[in-house]
Amino acid sequence: MKATGEVMAIATSLEAAIMKAVRSLEENVDSLSLPTLKDLNKEEVFERLHIKDNERIFVIAEALRRGISMEEICRITLIDKYFVGIVQKIVEMERELKINSLNPELLLKAKKYGFTDKVISSLNGKSEEEIYAMRMKNNIVANFKLVDTCSAEFEAETPYYYSSYDEGNEAIRTDKPKIIVLGSGPIRIGQGIEFDYCSVHGVWALEKAGYETIIINNNPETVSTDFDISDKLYFEPLTEEDVKNIIEVEKPDGVIVQFGGQTAIKLTAALNKMGVKILGTSAENMDRAEDREEFDEALAKCGILRPKGGTIYTVEEAKEVANRLGYPVLVRPSYVLGGQGMAIAYDDNDIESYVTEINKVAQEHPILVDKYMMGKELEVDAICDGKDILIPGIMEHLERAGVHSGDSISVYPTQTIEQRHIDKIIEYTEKISKELNIIGMVNIQFIICQGAVYIIEVNPRSSRTVPYISKVTNLPMIDIATNVMLGKKLKNMKYGTGVYKKSDYICVKMPVFSFEKIKNADTSLGPEMKSTGEVLGVSKKLSSALLKAFIASGSNVSKNGNILITVRDKDKQEMLPIAQKFYLKGFGIYATKGTAKFLADNGLKVETVEKLWEGANSIIDLIEHGKINFVINTPTKGKVANRDGFKIRRMAVECKIPCFTSLDTVNALYEAIENEENENTLEVVDITEI
Repeated sequence: MKATGEVMAIATSLEAAIMKAVRSLEENVDSLSLPTLKDLNKEEVFERLHIKDNERIFVIAEALRRGISMEEICRITLIDKYFVGIVQKIVEMERELKINSLNPELLLKAKKYGFTDKVISSLNGKSEEEIYAMRMKNNIVANFKLVDTCSAEFEAETPYYYSSYDEGNEAIRTDKPKIIVLGSGPIRIGQGIEFDYCSVHGVWALEKAGYETIIINNNPETVSTDFDISDKLYFEPLTEEDVKNIIEVEKPDGVIVQFGGQTAIKLTAALNKMGVKILGTSAENMDRAEDREEFDEALAKCGILRPKGGTIYTVEEAKEVANRLGYPVLVRPSYVLGGQGMAIAYDDNDIESYVTEINKVAQEHPILVDKYMMGKELEVDAICDGKDILIPGIMEHLERAGVHSGDSISVYPTQTIEQRHIDKIIEYTEKISKELNIIGMVNIQFIICQGAVYIIEVNPRSSRTVPYISKVTNLPMIDIATNVMLGKKLKNMKYGTGVYKKSDYICVKMPVFSFEKIKNADTSLGPEMKSTGEVLGVSKKLSSALLKAFIASGSNVSKNGNILITVRDKDKQEMLPIAQKFYLKGFGIYATKGTAKFLADNGLKVETVEKLWEGANSIIDLIEHGKINFVINTPTKGKVANRDGFKIRRMAVECKIPCFTSLDTVNALYEAIENEENENTLEVVDITEI
């Protein structure tokens, strides 16, 4: 298995369900037409049919468009003719929309097949506004059906609804004050179950406040889509048109977008255009946090430092900004979660590669190019009511900036940060939250570099660390934030303002990866998130908390054995004291030629190994025969699949040997095994008593 999550779509026809499911995937596609397949010739499309991957249904649709027969497709794919026939009907519907002028009959047929106004517009040439007007004039509107969980034997009472263009609406609007909470859609790298935690806790707070609660989500695995969580659940794609259909039926008193991650935040502008009241931070201030020029103005007004940068759309613009700032630079699209598409560029060739890759998907917002700063990264989740602020705690990342916050080891409370820097972080959090008029949740990421504190980014929403920090501080953050969005003031609640009391326990959040499931995925960590989950280690000692977290994450933590070290030249000096510590603890050291010479010149006894050559003492032999307990490898620039370093990292993963690509993580490992002689003596912590 390679999937990290899933979506579910419900409709009265399989065609409509497939179209709904496709646009629920958060892959920037809203039909069975994949832009990257359009440039292939018929022979190339035919060859793609033999590949079993996540794009196969799109390839089948493209093959049908090119005239490849259903029989041939079924023979190659071994997919039942019935399902290929359903895709054929969708393709035929596309053809009808292309060759015929749009009339109410054709429009109704297309809507019953699950086509959005946007897709119909792209095929037919009429504007979305014209299509919407034709629908309204002819009463072609989405009606909502109750999921019949009782097979018509009894009257179903579970409040599950899905849209269809059949007659009759079963979603009866009540007169009770109501609020919609937008969910986060499928679990994928960068956006996981943490946002469902926030959605559910938000709904519970709204219920206590006396509101009818409505959730829109499409993930069948999550708690938010359980029948007993909200008063109504709309099992629908989280797109502008699908959400608008629900808004038009329910006419809510407000919508909360802060708890649904980037999926919900991306709908803010559309909701604003619909005239819907967005509870919490306004759409305008959300844009100020993401728009480079406006954000820079806000920071400057507050006297807050941030890494220098610029906005670009093209490769040439990116090169100009990067050369003006000086390499290395950080390149990233706007409005993304999980660092998707983010990379560190070291030269013009990197810029060309990264920007071209980002622009394969049409960009509604500019691409950001920032000066990359190596320093200590910290993170704050806070709640603001527009005037006062509540900070549950400050989290310290063990890995330096450059490793995505979701992939770094996070420690609460901070362990190595000077009080003057903590004071500055608190000051900056308060200033920028007030300036952006944050109402509800905010997540801010900081970097300390050369003695100064900088803000990297401000996210006016909940974040992946909210469940973690809520648990370890015993502070119901989402409950508080929801009440703030409803108009309550922090000073009138029992938790106070400012920085919340510090825990007596040290809590370590550690990422979990699924590299062994995905062949040819590079295990090296960088600005784009790769982890698929996380664990928590809690203790009164940092070393114990670290050891618990390492063990829980599945790392085979050995207190003796052999280490394989192969690092790039610029890391050798920093790696030396780490190698010395493990050497003095009794670990055997193996190293590749350059690293081995450096270590030997500095007094360590090292066994030199050839990189990947076959033989009795090759890396392949050592790893495959279990002679290595863990690998330290810092990647060279480029991370190309045919490099030796890449192959070493993949081999370690496939043999279930811990492989560390950040020296900060290795230091944390040493801290864990140096001070904890026996994992069986680790104390049990009842998290409810923290």
